[in-house]
Amino acid sequence: MAERCLVTGGAGFVGSHLCDRLLADGHEVVAIDDFFTGARDNVAHLEGDRRFRLVEHDVTVPLPELGGRFGRIFNLACPASPPQYQKDPVFTLRTSFLGAMHALERGQSDGARVLHASTSEVYGDPQVHPQNEGYWGYVNPVGPRACYDEGKRAAEALCVSYRDSRGVEVRIARIFNTYGPRMNEADGRVVSNFVVQALRGEPITIYGNGEQTRSFCYVSDLVDGVVRLMDHPEPLGPVNLGNPGEFTIEELAREVLRQTGSASDLVHRELPQDDPQRRRPDITLAHEKLGYEPRVTLSEGLEPTIAWFRERLER
Repeated sequence: MAERCLVTGGAGFVGSHLCDRLLADGHEVVAIDDFFTGARDNVAHLEGDRRFRLVEHDVTVPLPELGGRFGRIFNLACPASPPQYQKDPVFTLRTSFLGAMHALERGQSDGARVLHASTSEVYGDPQVHPQNEGYWGYVNPVGPRACYDEGKRAAEALCVSYRDSRGVEVRIARIFNTYGPRMNEADGRVVSNFVVQALRGEPITIYGNGEQTRSFCYVSDLVDGVVRLMDHPEPLGPVNLGNPGEFTIEELAREVLRQTGSASDLVHRELPQDDPQRRRPDITLAHEKLGYEPRVTLSEGLEPTIAWFRERLER
C-alpha cells in the first residue's frame, strides 16, 4: 500500500537512494536535509516528480509543518564518517539524539511507523566477532569517536523508550559500512578515500598495518534491507544490515588499484584512536525474519562506484 513517507537526511548518500526506492515502490516522499553533509545534486533528478518534495531543515529543532500526516518516517539524518562527525561533536550529538526525538514525536502524533538508522559503531571496537544484535559493544564513552558512537546508542535507547512508554511503532537498523555512487569524495570513508586517491594518482593511505577488517555493503543492498525492516509487521529490536563478506583494508586497496588501473603506492599511517580492528555483521536475524540477503559483491559494487567518482573528478 502506498504511504506518505518522511526521510530525514533525504539528500544524503544513503537517504537519496532510499528516496529513489520509495518512489519506485509507489510512495510519496518528503525529504528533509540541512545539507551539512547531504547535497541537492543527490536528488536533483527527482525535482520533476510530483510525489517528491525537498525541504531544507535542521532536525535538531522540531520538524516544521509539512502538510498532512505521514505513515512512515525514516530517520537518517546525521553525519556518518569520522571527519564529518568529529568536525562539530556537539552538533553530532544533538543531531543523533534530538533528530531521533523529533522524528519519534512526529511518529507519535501521526501514528506513523518510525525507522531509526543506527550504526555498527554502537559495537565500538568489538571483542565479539562477528557482531550480533545481542552484543552490547565495547565503546570508549569519552574518546574522539564518542560523539557519534554514544549519540547513536542514546538514540537507540530513546527509540525503545518511545516504543515502550508511548506506543510508537519503532524499527532500528544497525547499518554496517556502505558504499556506492553519491558518496562525498571528501567524506573520509575508506572506500571513497581509496578510490579518489587512486584516480588522482596519489598514494593510497592505509591507517595501521592494513590487516584490520571491514565488511562492505553496496548501497542498493542496504536500502533493500531498510525497506524490508520497515515493512516487517512486528518489532524485532535492533537489526544488523550489511554484507557479511569480510576484507582486510589492504585487500580493499588492492582491489581498487586493480579496477582503476592506478599505479598509486600504498603508504601507512598511524591508526587513529579507538579505530575498530574487526567489523563484520552477523545478519542471521535479518536473513531469517526479513529474507534479507545482500547480492552485490565488493568487486561488482566497486565498478559503478569508481565510474561515478571518475565522472565527478573529470567534471
